[in-house]
Amino acid sequence: MANISTGIIGDANIANLKEIELNAVRQEVQMFLVEGEDIIAAFQTVRDQVVFTTKRIIVVNVQGITGKKVSYISYPYAKVLYFGVETAGVMDIDSELILSFADGTKLQFDFKAKVDIKKICATISHYIL
Repeated sequence: MANISTGIIGDANIANLKEIELNAVRQEVQMFLVEGEDIIAAFQTVRDQVVFTTKRIIVVNVQGITGKKVSYISYPYAKVLYFGVETAGVMDIDSELILSFADGTKLQFDFKAKVDIKKICATISHYIL
């Protein structure tokens, strides 16, 4: 599989991910969770969400004008080959997380400056190493 466009990539600060409360995660995400899997962090752009669980990352991509069409893509930590992070700076106020998967898929998530990117990396490290 080549690079997948999740609708989450971009440098425009308005489209960057901001952290949301776990109770704000779309209800239907719960049906994808398996026994013993818990949501540990969630982020959102205007309509899309990225949900980090104890087993994977779930990307929720809301499509179309009405938002009725929604895709859910699951990226298991077990398939992550490596990941990298770029922290926020003075001029570049967003931080970025890049993940590479065994099938060649590469994901990039851009987060708003206030997101603790180091905490996200620690969480991913805990589950993939």
